Amino acid sequence: QVQLVESGGGLVQPGGSLRLSCTASGRTSSTYSMGWFRQAPGKEREFIAGISWSGTTTRYADSVKGRFTISRDNAKNTVYLQINSLKPEDTAVYYCAGGPLVGIRTSQYDYWGQGTQVTVSS
Repeated sequence: QVQLVESGGGLVQPGGSLRLSCTASGRTSSTYSMGWFRQAPGKEREFIAGISWSGTTTRYADSVKGRFTISRDNAKNTVYLQINSLKPEDTAVYYCAGGPLVGIRTSQYDYWGQGTQVTVSS
């Protein structure tokens, strides 16, 4: 089993930045790809970004390319999501997830964190 805990969310003004973190514990010796998803009220959970175990493969949703950057530090069992130029439509609960590959569907991930709220408002 792997436990994932997100942090770094909060209230930020439009145009601002945040860095979300997701730290894994438990069976962290396994080589998991990691993904970030988000879910806004009344909407389905959507893929944002993913990164392979080695960090050599990354994927992004078209809606966040150029503004979001995913990275990881395996020595710290942590994956990051740098979010720049935040917009009100980025408001959502952000989740990290672990799975065997860098997929874009929720069904492709085995482990999920509890989520961290990001609110973009002036």
